[in-house]
Amino acid sequence: MLDIEVFIEKIKKKSRLLGVDPGGKRIGIAISDENKIVATPYTTIIKENYTDMISQISKIVEEYKIDGIVVGNPINMDGSEGPSSQSAKDLAKNMSKDITENITLWDERLSSQGAFNLSNELAINSSKKVKKLDENSAQFILQGALDYYHKKNT
Repeated sequence: MLDIEVFIEKIKKKSRLLGVDPGGKRIGIAISDENKIVATPYTTIIKENYTDMISQISKIVEEYKIDGIVVGNPINMDGSEGPSSQSAKDLAKNMSKDITENITLWDERLSSQGAFNLSNELAINSSKKVKKLDENSAQFILQGALDYYHKKNT
């Protein structure tokens, strides 16, 4: 698992990134374009077990030639880290062993709320909002990291 600054240095200029919104059962996935400008919701993986989840993520990484992974870190609003944050860190560490070393954590405070609010603005009905919430949250997380990447590289 890499610090965001080291992560930015290691990823290729023209490559895609994967955003991950970790959850107990549902893992939201988003993918960036090759220029790392736009994050797009991709899918939600239902986690039956770690091995199957890693297999599914590995297939996406291979298919889309992903160069790095951004995992959402659910830090508490006061900045402290709780059990969910520790789970995200553990997931990132394990993924760095099983998929790629190019993994970083990104503060995901308000990502679910932001994704839900965006769905409200787009007038999407509630059942679709809930169904897509995880991948939209992953998009929100990844877009935050992409915006930071571009601030650092301009």
